[in-house]
Amino acid sequence: MAKLVYSLSQTLDGYVDHDKMEPGPQLFRYFIEHMRQVTGSLYGRRLYELMVYWQEDDPAWPDDLKAFAAAWRDTPKWVVSTTLKSVGPNATLIEGDLATAVRRLKAEHDGEIEVAGPKLAQSLTELGLIDEYRPIYRPFVLVSGAPFFAGPTPALRLLGYERLAEDAVMMRYAPA
Repeated sequence: MAKLVYSLSQTLDGYVDHDKMEPGPQLFRYFIEHMRQVTGSLYGRRLYELMVYWQEDDPAWPDDLKAFAAAWRDTPKWVVSTTLKSVGPNATLIEGDLATAVRRLKAEHDGEIEVAGPKLAQSLTELGLIDEYRPIYRPFVLVSGAPFFAGPTPALRLLGYERLAEDAVMMRYAPA
């Protein structure tokens, strides 16, 4: 049975904005390896539409960007949307009952399925389906933007932490 894991980079004050906190080389290499290891990614529509940027290589990209794009394309994706009619290669559209669809995904797969996006993560938190939270703290303060937790912070129990890169620490929490 797969574990559902919610992990994104966030600021010290709890916001998610990848345009304002570009990862350094060490952290970006962590993201490449992470993408290679996950069983799949579960996206909401907005973040999926942002990530399709990686669908096509740009010949001018350095090797690390090409490696991330290849890993992203190879990773199965499930996209939760009520408005999309289709999704790209290696992606499956999830419509209808979210809880039923995600329970089925967890039962049919092993490993880890990453949850991408605060709003989707909040819906899955409310349904009690997220098995682990892994916020990656970065040394930025934005004071605005999309919060890592899009609703009330669930009760959490610390499992551990790990320094990932030059300026990033990942905390690991399970629902309490």
